[in-house]
Amino acid sequence: MYGGYQMLKPLKIGNLEAKLPIVQGGMGVGVSRSSLAGAVAKEGGIGVISAAQIGYDEPDWDTNQLEPHMRALDKHIKRAKEISDGGIIGVNIMAVTNHYEEYVKQCMKSGADMIITGAGLPMELPQAAAGSDIKLVPIVSSKKAANIILKRWDKKHQIAPDAVVIEGPLAGGHLGFKPKELVDIDICAYDDEIKKIMEVVKPYEEKYEKHIPIIVGGGISDKEKMQHYLDLGADGVQIATAFVTTEECDADIRYKEAYINAKEEDIIIVQSPVGLPGRAINNAFMKKVKAEGRIAPKHCHRCMEACNPAETLYCITEGLVNAVKGNVDDALLFCGADAWKADRIKTVKEVIEEFTK
Repeated sequence: MYGGYQMLKPLKIGNLEAKLPIVQGGMGVGVSRSSLAGAVAKEGGIGVISAAQIGYDEPDWDTNQLEPHMRALDKHIKRAKEISDGGIIGVNIMAVTNHYEEYVKQCMKSGADMIITGAGLPMELPQAAAGSDIKLVPIVSSKKAANIILKRWDKKHQIAPDAVVIEGPLAGGHLGFKPKELVDIDICAYDDEIKKIMEVVKPYEEKYEKHIPIIVGGGISDKEKMQHYLDLGADGVQIATAFVTTEECDADIRYKEAYINAKEEDIIIVQSPVGLPGRAINNAFMKKVKAEGRIAPKHCHRCMEACNPAETLYCITEGLVNAVKGNVDDALLFCGADAWKADRIKTVKEVIEEFTK
């Protein structure tokens, strides 16, 4: 037993070992910073800070697109480490982020244990992290994406990932699927895709003589779903939505209450300015986007390389910052498919006990 939890196999990623096979998914903007990540790591999981616009509450955030985020990243990595009492802290950096390499190097400098990257293909992550033993973990949703990343890392950088996160169609936030693939989701069929991704990874385990753990995420809202993926062969699971409605979550209480007040039919697929579909609560903001077709940004934060403020549907940074600050009627409220199941505010310890006891 670990802290009263049932005997689950620890999650080993290289020389790191988490007592529990639970990775807390990174949630931005500001939803998973040091408070949540530190609390999860303290309980034996892997805590993950979202790097997305992490310095949104720094005084020079509106005038400086890099330094506020580097300061905040440094502060929150160190604070999470302190809270976790020696636990494992990762950072999630979107591949589409402007100044991606600078974020990677700041994570290395500040003492993060791993970098987890999705929302795009992190082709040059190994180069950005060269010379460090920080663990590199891509997020994929398909066999095709896994093939592309692993082949590129092998051929160009002579490296294999330290772990792979497979994010399924029931996840929150940005999704690596076409919108039509998110209608009438067949989870059994996606189990087959998970197995195919596992097969893609195997030859690289053999070549680099190391185990590459598979971590499955997306819609894991209870113990039974977690066990399903462990039985399927996953080494661990990624859980995000369940940690939003916790005392330790870094978001405003009104964001958490939006989950508690949501009904199943309120959770919809939306189009994100990132160019990917996403899952969110159909609140006043999303209804306004649908009715008006576009909400022009008030200010460009230059957060993504591919964003054109003159054409974008809405400013994703403004929407997500409003969310974390609790301005929920003007916010993009990302969530997982089962967010509507939240019924009260819990502690991180309580949530982990529900998955492990």
